[in-house]
Amino acid sequence: MSDIEQSLEAAQESAPKQTMDILEIMSILPHRYPFLLIDRVVEMERKQRIVAIKNVTMNEPHFQGHFPDYPIMPGVLMVEAIAQTGGALLLTEIPDRDSKLMVFTGIENARFRRPVTPGDQLRIEVTVLNWRSRAVRMQGNITVDGKLVCDAIVMCQVVPRAAKKAAEVPAE
Repeated sequence: MSDIEQSLEAAQESAPKQTMDILEIMSILPHRYPFLLIDRVVEMERKQRIVAIKNVTMNEPHFQGHFPDYPIMPGVLMVEAIAQTGGALLLTEIPDRDSKLMVFTGIENARFRRPVTPGDQLRIEVTVLNWRSRAVRMQGNITVDGKLVCDAIVMCQVVPRAAKKAAEVPAE
């Protein structure tokens, strides 16, 4: 391998990751099915911007009751998907993230412009408006086939995760 090839390979390894698959997302976010609402990160710029994909399928539990004859993804879940996408960006910057949780602190100007139905693929774009060490304010836009379906500003903060209690051992 030439010096140039080695230099390029070393630069690629040290460059910040710009995509994530589902396993990498699950290593960062504490959410799990049925509440993990992003499937893949396709673009990421540190502390600036992130783009995630969510594939909407009929077998998701909320479609049983929202609405049985006309399944529509609830708007609150789209706002949650924006927050989770932003959280994936925010939590990559927290070295001790296993002992932390990211929580909502506010939602502004949420708008739901078109219904989202099974078979749609959400493109969730989140741009950082204000970044502080443990808190972030972000603009999120969700599109389906290039058409805006939801937008909102979300505020999130990183807080300590409650310690898990050790299982009690019965006395003998």
